[in-house]
Amino acid sequence: MKRTIVFTALLLAAAPLLAADSGGKDDVIAAAKKLAASDNYTWHTTVESTNNGRFRPGPTDGKTEKDGFTFVTFSMGDNTSEAALKGTNGAVKTDGDWQSLADAAKDDGGGGFNPTRFLAMRMQNFKSPAQEAGDLANGAADLKLADGVYAGDLTEAAAKDRLTFFRRPPGGGDGPEVSGAKGSVKFTVSDGVLSKYVLNVQGHVEFNGNGRDVNNTTTCEIKDIGKTKVEVPDDAKKKIQ
Repeated sequence: MKRTIVFTALLLAAAPLLAADSGGKDDVIAAAKKLAASDNYTWHTTVESTNNGRFRPGPTDGKTEKDGFTFVTFSMGDNTSEAALKGTNGAVKTDGDWQSLADAAKDDGGGGFNPTRFLAMRMQNFKSPAQEAGDLANGAADLKLADGVYAGDLTEAAAKDRLTFFRRPPGGGDGPEVSGAKGSVKFTVSDGVLSKYVLNVQGHVEFNGNGRDVNNTTTCEIKDIGKTKVEVPDDAKKKIQ
């Protein structure tokens, strides 16, 4: 009888801790949904990559409004490109001209790497920080809160998905082969709303006869929630309609 009472007391004492651990993913997903429900917000994303070559990713700046436009500026190496979205339609700007996503995705560039087509495909698969954070939280094996940050490891499947995201061939076909995929993610929530996430993915990627080790860390910081004004050039709007 005495042992039963002690065991019950221990379970009651541990219950809040167990609830906190099991609720970590739910807390982050709720914070991401609250961000998505906001009228507007701004974000800044940076990538630290083992790829320091010509196509190394630079910072990304974006602004979005609920049920309205999203405007994004991408940097890659010494080049800067712009893109605008509204719903499932969008446009990209490279070399001074705006093209619809549909037209830009058709441009094969005569062979070799085509930055315009790559950007169009990237925007066709675009996810806002709120959507991205929700997916990352779902892809985490577990999320635990410590020092104000929710952190955990990604499942192998989720890490692999991140390593192949921008290398999937259009219309199907054989994509890259990934081995040793692993990753981790951290989320910061302020006043119940997502304000930052940090993603690290690692693995070996083989694609088109080339292989390399990848170790990328993406940091996305969100600000000006409810205070952001999204301005889209008229030339871009014409291509979106």
